Amino acid sequence: MLRVTGSANSDCEGLTRRSFVEAGVLGLGGLSLADFMKCRATAANSTAVDQTADTNVILIWMSGGPGHHETWDPKPNAVSQYRGPFGAISTNVGGIQFSEMLPEQAKIADHFAVLRTVSHRSGDHTKGNHWMLTGFEGPDFNKPDNKVQRRPSMGSVASALRGPCQPRMPAYAAAPHLRGGTDNLFHYATYLGGAHNPFVTNSDPNSAEFRVRDLSLASGLTFDRLNSRETLLKSIDHYRRRADVDMANMTAQQQSAFNLLTGSHVREAFDLSQESESMRDAYGRHTFGQSSLLARRLVERGVTFVTVNTQPWDHHGTANRLATEKGAKLLIPPVDRAIAALIRDLIDRGLFEKTLVVAMGEFGRTPKMNAAAGRDHWGHSFSVLMSGGRFKMGQTIGESDAHGAFVRERPLNPEDVAATVYHHLGINARETAIPDDRTGRPRYLVERGEPIRELL
Repeated sequence: MLRVTGSANSDCEGLTRRSFVEAGVLGLGGLSLADFMKCRATAANSTAVDQTADTNVILIWMSGGPGHHETWDPKPNAVSQYRGPFGAISTNVGGIQFSEMLPEQAKIADHFAVLRTVSHRSGDHTKGNHWMLTGFEGPDFNKPDNKVQRRPSMGSVASALRGPCQPRMPAYAAAPHLRGGTDNLFHYATYLGGAHNPFVTNSDPNSAEFRVRDLSLASGLTFDRLNSRETLLKSIDHYRRRADVDMANMTAQQQSAFNLLTGSHVREAFDLSQESESMRDAYGRHTFGQSSLLARRLVERGVTFVTVNTQPWDHHGTANRLATEKGAKLLIPPVDRAIAALIRDLIDRGLFEKTLVVAMGEFGRTPKMNAAAGRDHWGHSFSVLMSGGRFKMGQTIGESDAHGAFVRERPLNPEDVAATVYHHLGINARETAIPDDRTGRPRYLVERGEPIRELL
């Protein structure tokens, strides 16, 4: 059993989000960069975590719950009230069909594995969101603690146990933001400490004014002035070290923080202007397409885990939500194009086996269309898409029944999904436990889940 005791350092919690340079303090993801380096430096090593692994993950997070009938598990032979408004098309893998809304992905289905029978049996957005992002059941929407995250997200675990694939890069990033969606709350580090929260761009990569706020200096502060400030701090620290031996370590952490801000490699990673017009067109000139392209740039340059947040998918036609047909026509074509472009790009750049792409939401949609021409919440059987990562592609795993309602064969659960992601990252999730600093109890990354054997 791995006991990672340093990650939940009390110095890493309770700090507010701020820009990298504000009132003379460096900041990243809700804490100072020096604190970020200090927290990351405390991560423990173990044989349960392959620290030499050079792998990464891109999570396409489809908050609200995409309909599996309209994406990767169509039911073309069902009656219309179950089949829905769209038909199915053949893919380039014999016997596998996708929704007709996914023509680009159908052309490269041999590079996908579709988990068609993921189930947690809940239609609660809050529970499902937490379940899929962490592997564990979340709080009930109707309870007072409905915004309290109980377990760290997969991205935060990757940050704590693996760190970045390249030095001086963030380990965990998100684009374009983590706002919006339904109960889109649980992407964070909780008891792992604020150092392992995602670095969020909070800007639209499709905008001509795209600018990552936290990679800029505060108004009136230049890099020359920042260098001068660093020189002054070094002089002060020289005398402080005589009285405080810990200051020597802090000076190194401050230097790492300074390098992360001033190093051109980080700013360059976020600079989409370096991409050709044809490449940007291939992903699609929309927020999701350019966010996906940014995710490729980030993993290519050493970020270990990137979440790309899509528009909300809660298409049940009631309560001011879009009906299924209208919502699908709005959201699915850009997602189809961008995911296909991302996979082709990863293949062309030799990154496909290194990178695992996962596309999922917190649940699926009801097999039967409702009276408002929508589908309601459904957690009894739904689909998750995986691609890359040296896993076996060109297959579907599990079979739902004729209506897409329940698991007919090979049930899978959120812990299995999480264990598979961790396996790709070189983390043995069943043998890895991190103490919860709130209770002192060691908590395993998964308790019952296993890497999905058909992929291995």
